[in-house]
Amino acid sequence: MNTITSHTHEPEEHPEGLPGGAGTAVRPPRLIHNEATTEIPLHLLFRDEPAPGVRLPAVVNRRRGTGEHPRPVPPVPVRGRPEPHPDPELRERPARVLPGVVGVLAGLGGVAGCLATTWWAGLLPGEVLGPHPGAGLGAAQWAAYAGAGALGLSGFGGLARGRTGRAWVLGLFGRYRGTVRRTGLLWINPLLRRRRADVRLRHWRSGAMPAADAGGVALRVVVLVVWRVRDTARALLGIEEHETYLRECVESALARVPVELPGGARGGADAAGDALTRLVAADVAPAGVEVFSVQPVRVEYAPEIAAAMQRRRIAALDAQQRATALGSVVDSVEDTVTRLTTRGLVELDDYERKALVRDLTVAFCSGRREPA
Repeated sequence: MNTITSHTHEPEEHPEGLPGGAGTAVRPPRLIHNEATTEIPLHLLFRDEPAPGVRLPAVVNRRRGTGEHPRPVPPVPVRGRPEPHPDPELRERPARVLPGVVGVLAGLGGVAGCLATTWWAGLLPGEVLGPHPGAGLGAAQWAAYAGAGALGLSGFGGLARGRTGRAWVLGLFGRYRGTVRRTGLLWINPLLRRRRADVRLRHWRSGAMPAADAGGVALRVVVLVVWRVRDTARALLGIEEHETYLRECVESALARVPVELPGGARGGADAAGDALTRLVAADVAPAGVEVFSVQPVRVEYAPEIAAAMQRRRIAALDAQQRATALGSVVDSVEDTVTRLTTRGLVELDDYERKALVRDLTVAFCSGRREPA
């Protein structure tokens, strides 16, 4: 950078009684005891006027070697991501159900009531239930029909079979009424809406998802997720689709965690799996889903850079192999020459030693190139 240097010179000193003219120049007594040098960048003298509304820094630059340092700029606080807070009232709780025997008895009672009402109305032949009064179908008979039918429908209509690993989420008029995890024949209020939930331990193998390694190289990763529904109320009612949400959380975690290729740093795959498990488990916990493991099962380069990275990796392996082979040859040559000279088998001067080293190196390298 071109600079203009301005110096503050001290005037020449002239002792008293001796004029400063022709002859020997004598410096007068010092009036200024310091000399300061300031470098001004040349381009600052001819710079354009700043645009209106643009504020320039007060200090353009600091002089080097003067001990001046730029003022530290305080870091801008990074706002954390807002965490989802589920509804505290939406929590799984057991629903009230009855054994299935109660529903069967109620249904049979309704059927028996209908038969009795029919006999009462005189609509059955006398040979079936014996003589009947034949009262006909009146208001009392219709009321008996309605009561018996409602009893039978509620009894048989409320029967449900609970299975191991399955649960029923019950609701009434849009309100959560509880979860049924019992097994066997049960009776559930037929007015309640039932939604089946799978609470077994499940696994999901994803497709190829975008990711990156520690150096920012694009990868495609297939992960295996082991999970289950822990809170059925939040999983089915607190979120629209908990399985889709789990997939999106896995993809989001892959964008934040670097993944190592197979054969990379020792423990890199385990560290990436642990980090993915922690992130995904924390993200899906408010949705009532419990994640046990998120492990990459296949890692490969992205298709657009796979060929170039494969050539680069082959070149690195070839260079490593060449370096290993060269080190082995040098060690062998050194060991051979040392043994020959220390045992007194040969006496070599510098020229002969160099020739022997050259010949042994060529021989060892030629022996390694021969096919097995």
